[in-house]
Amino acid sequence: MDKPVSKQVLDGILQEMGIEDISRTTIRQCSLVGSAMEEKSGEKFCHLEFGVPGIPACPIGIEAQKKALDSGIPSVYPSVQGIPELKKNASRFVKAFINIDIDPKGIVPTVGSMQGSMTSILECSQLHPEKDTILYICPGFSAHGRQPDILGIKNIFFDIYEFRAEKLRPKLESYFKQGNIAAILYSNPNNPAWICLTEEELETIGSLATEYDVIVLEDMAYLCMDFRKDMSVPFQPPFQSTVARYTDNYVILLSASKIFSYAGERIAIACISDKLYQREYPALKEKWGIARFGDNFILNYLYVNTSGASHSAQYAFSAMMEAAVEGRYNFVKELRNYGFRAHRSREIFDANGFHLVYDKDMEQTISDGFFYTVEYKSLSNKELLEGLLRCGIIAIPLNTTGSGQCGIRVCVSRLLDDDDFERLDRNLKLFVKLVS
Repeated sequence: MDKPVSKQVLDGILQEMGIEDISRTTIRQCSLVGSAMEEKSGEKFCHLEFGVPGIPACPIGIEAQKKALDSGIPSVYPSVQGIPELKKNASRFVKAFINIDIDPKGIVPTVGSMQGSMTSILECSQLHPEKDTILYICPGFSAHGRQPDILGIKNIFFDIYEFRAEKLRPKLESYFKQGNIAAILYSNPNNPAWICLTEEELETIGSLATEYDVIVLEDMAYLCMDFRKDMSVPFQPPFQSTVARYTDNYVILLSASKIFSYAGERIAIACISDKLYQREYPALKEKWGIARFGDNFILNYLYVNTSGASHSAQYAFSAMMEAAVEGRYNFVKELRNYGFRAHRSREIFDANGFHLVYDKDMEQTISDGFFYTVEYKSLSNKELLEGLLRCGIIAIPLNTTGSGQCGIRVCVSRLLDDDDFERLDRNLKLFVKLVS
């Protein structure tokens, strides 16, 4: 790209799509705007917006799914509880890499973690009449925040930027003590900031969840991707950090999308703690005729939603987890490619005058991983996004993630080769000239 796309072209595309403010778009809308700009300019853009895998799908899963398809599985409805192999191998996988014991009964396949979170949000909002609100630790995955809106469930959020370490307890307690918080949801490592909650912070969340009877929904889409530690050896420390060590009130969401680059098959698991699975709630009994949390999750919410996750994909996920547990497939080694890409692209942003927004995990610099966040001088989200789009770079603004900071999220998955990194550098230099 030799010169920026004109503002008139951008404004025309936004008007055509009915978008008044580019900084208030969804990820999909932002991507559509970028694609339209790409088509108008005839130039290849840098795609930093979508969190899609940038590594080939695990071949073990592909072979297992093919075998399942050839066996006649497509004609058979899957059990909504999940196939026995998946539940058993997932339980071992959780023990091997998180060091948590969960009965296979409480491990349930879902159509991606999106269905796992949406189902969990719905059920948690119906456990106690007075607990009707979901609390989000932000920044976070923007679609998570839209789920309660679609369901008609109250939700609130706060940006953790100013509330790390000892500041987290009073902040959380200020919400919990009101008595209306049904569940709290966050991702760890975080999407988009890539901060990782410390053991002390997780203990704070867990102890308060127990004290105030709040369910913790822990999204582990990026399991073992804090590359400052080597968590690649099954059953050996260090393990993935989790709130599950500090409370029984939890559901862990694990997806094949990033861990095994198996996003296209929409397969994940919800891991319900043993005690929560068995816990009985009078409100559920009255409403659905089934008192147990786990039974309602499966037999009411999941069943009427999808009647179960893809049968053949369950075999794929099961085989991949089994191979990881047995040491035949090192998924963490594969994922380290994202760390290399993040390191190289961060150097490019830094050389062009950008700075990390969420830059620290306490005293440590954030890990190189799947995402990170950057800002440029005092530009607003709208100014930054419009300028980048005109210079061939597509990203999403931080305000759409529940952040109170200015900047963009950078996803490194589509930075695949030297040409992509050189294009990023050229386009950023063009942007700097544009806004100077």
